[in-house]
Amino acid sequence: MSTPSAPPTQEKPGPNGPSRVPWLEKLLGNGFKLPANPEEIKKEVINSQVWRSVFRGGAWKNTPRDRAAHIIGNVWLHLHPVRVRLRSLKFVYSWGMGGISFWLYLLLTISGILLMFYYRPTPEMAFRDMKDLEFAISYGWFWRNLHRWCAHAMVVTVILHMIRVFLTGSYKTPREFNWVLGVTLLTLTLFLSFTGYLLPWDQLALWAVTVGTNMAGATPLLGNEGPFSSLLGMRINNDIRFGLLGGTAVGEATLIRFYVLHCVFVPVVAGAMLMLHFWRVRKDSFSAAPYAPDEEKFETWPHLISREYVAAALVTVGVIVWSLLINAPLEEAANPTVTPNPSKAPWYFLGLQELLVYFDPWIAGVLLPNIIIVGLAAIPYIDSNPKGVGYYSFKERPFANWMFLFGCALWFILIAIGTYFRGPSWGWYWPWEDWAVHKPPPPSTWSIPNLAGGPLVGLYFALGMALPRLVRKELEWRLAVPTVGILSVAAGLSLKIIHTLLVGKVAFFAKNIPHFGAGAFMLIALFLFVVVFFGFLLPQRYIRNLALPKYAMTMVLVLMMLGVLLKMGARLGFNVKYVFSIPQVNFNI
Repeated sequence: MSTPSAPPTQEKPGPNGPSRVPWLEKLLGNGFKLPANPEEIKKEVINSQVWRSVFRGGAWKNTPRDRAAHIIGNVWLHLHPVRVRLRSLKFVYSWGMGGISFWLYLLLTISGILLMFYYRPTPEMAFRDMKDLEFAISYGWFWRNLHRWCAHAMVVTVILHMIRVFLTGSYKTPREFNWVLGVTLLTLTLFLSFTGYLLPWDQLALWAVTVGTNMAGATPLLGNEGPFSSLLGMRINNDIRFGLLGGTAVGEATLIRFYVLHCVFVPVVAGAMLMLHFWRVRKDSFSAAPYAPDEEKFETWPHLISREYVAAALVTVGVIVWSLLINAPLEEAANPTVTPNPSKAPWYFLGLQELLVYFDPWIAGVLLPNIIIVGLAAIPYIDSNPKGVGYYSFKERPFANWMFLFGCALWFILIAIGTYFRGPSWGWYWPWEDWAVHKPPPPSTWSIPNLAGGPLVGLYFALGMALPRLVRKELEWRLAVPTVGILSVAAGLSLKIIHTLLVGKVAFFAKNIPHFGAGAFMLIALFLFVVVFFGFLLPQRYIRNLALPKYAMTMVLVLMMLGVLLKMGARLGFNVKYVFSIPQVNFNI
């Protein structure tokens, strides 16, 4: 009986991985050699014709020159410089907010395209498709949740990115225009999220968009309820709100318009501006300006790129887990005949809705948002302080940082009030109070006569503009700040005493200001301190020597922002509706 021939001899595995297979190498011929370990496999793949045709470049040698070529020759990575300073690699410098915002935009694009396959933008089918995504389509609920939460996360990260850019002075020369692009992208992000809010076609979507678009009807000249609208013959069926809705109320035309805006128009515009924004980041140089001319740099690949990939991976895991645990809200089908109480705008517009308590719609919904946008865009052109570029520094930029953070805090406080403290009929409810408990209506409001209100407004702006510049001697803050605090408390206490003495004797007080309790007293004292601190002490200390045009522009923006606080204090403390009013042209402040 013959013995079976032995199989071809194979080399034993070596310490670095699988050994070669001589018979296979001989069969393939032409001197072909199998890679002996993972490192050789990687090298063979990277040096292959297919790989090199896609990613460009020659044989990979993992040298500084190769790593530089990897950045320059990649469609994504070429937006980065070849080398960056150590400060750029630290997470606490940029917090990764810019890259994370863009990654969320990509996730929104992917999830949005998938949802479009199962969505029909008609009132009859939109809500039914939402239900199908939730119950009938495999993983439809997950993709809808992911899209919704990525949209909210992107709004937050874009805002945080802008705050980071400001605090590091990264909007200064030569990056002024790129800051303006960033402000525009923030506006587009909010509008993109707002247009998508209507698409589920449930009660939450219908009435949130109704509240938001009603503000457009108060646009000066172009809105039928705005000041001077009669000059252009604006009516409910031809004004700017009619053009946005495609009718006089939210309906089928509105849904298809918002669908096109959300899925086509705004993403295309935002994508084009993103490309320009990234290009300017690269061309204007990264914001981590050097402390010294010879500051050491590190290669972008792999040091910075690997950190960006890790951040993107962590964000992806975070939004996936969030989407698995918490469902996107979906109420009953939209019903224009049933109005929820309260009807609230999307959370990022609740600050504007809260301002409707204190101002007419054209001020709260049109004028103030545009002043905010224009004021943000103007910052690089009125901030002449050359210090603090590319790093965090309160010491070198105290005025700019304090003012900017105060404005951000005020905005988020208004959002928090609208979210957690406003209940039925937009009444004030503490978070622990039950909305089912009926509350008495608030006292009636009253307006200051124009003969007194007009001079008061003029005096406010005149003194606000003049005093910080007229007081030439720098005040001692260790004395000035406590003094202002004491005087603010004394003023609030004096108002409380006067009210207590007169409320039972003067009919005007009994009718218009029946209550002025401890809460109102503390609120007025706090508002007075904040107004004097930000409107006089900070400008007097830091910007009184600015050139007159820049000083005037800065102080106008500051006084307008503080004017919002003063009007809030007048309404919450004294039930004042208007300080100055011309009802014939809807001009009421």
